[in-house]
Amino acid sequence: MVARVDPPSSSDGLFPRPRRVVAPGAVHVPEWLSVDRRRELVAACREWARGPVPLRHTVLPGGGVMSVRTVCLGWHWQPYRYGRTADDVNGARVAPFPEWLADLGRAAVAEAYGDADAAASFAPDTALINFYDGAARMGMHQDKEERSGAPVVSLSVGDTCVFRFGNTQDRGRPYSDVELASGDLFVFGGPSRFAFHGVPKVYAGTADPAAGLRAGRLNVTLRETGLH
Repeated sequence: MVARVDPPSSSDGLFPRPRRVVAPGAVHVPEWLSVDRRRELVAACREWARGPVPLRHTVLPGGGVMSVRTVCLGWHWQPYRYGRTADDVNGARVAPFPEWLADLGRAAVAEAYGDADAAASFAPDTALINFYDGAARMGMHQDKEERSGAPVVSLSVGDTCVFRFGNTQDRGRPYSDVELASGDLFVFGGPSRFAFHGVPKVYAGTADPAAGLRAGRLNVTLRETGLH
């Protein structure tokens, strides 16, 4: 018999989780996405996962395979560059980045920073959608393939995870562990734009059936590449 892993106490719905500035420029806003918006995101992600470039496990240059599965919009990310076509998958051009997702990204920046000018100037042109099953992890890394210093917007739907947010120098301490539950928003920019971050744990069995996701975690990250 497999032991049941109880959800983290902070995500059980009994106690409100306050917004938190984790580091300068890094803001966690719990339960930002409504149930309807989460449901819309899940449905959209299912469509994007079908192609033209399907959801896949990314193969790293050394031959390792990432445990998360990924699909991209606008620009295709592969280690460690962007392109318009998925040369490491099937050679197809990736699905376009929708304007409604850019609008959601600008609303997220406005919510996190309370800065209308920063929100208006945010022009995301790519999304990386990562799907985590209960065994998937993400090692500590920097998002540094972009040529823009604009913030990264991270949206979570489904299983709660431990999101480890570190420093800009290396993968070690100091870092902060933040529980990201379904509907949570995390934005990092400014002095924290190139901080190392990762997902060391996913709490299987804490997903969001109301959003149409009974198992696993979807993470949608919106980025401004600075590419043309």
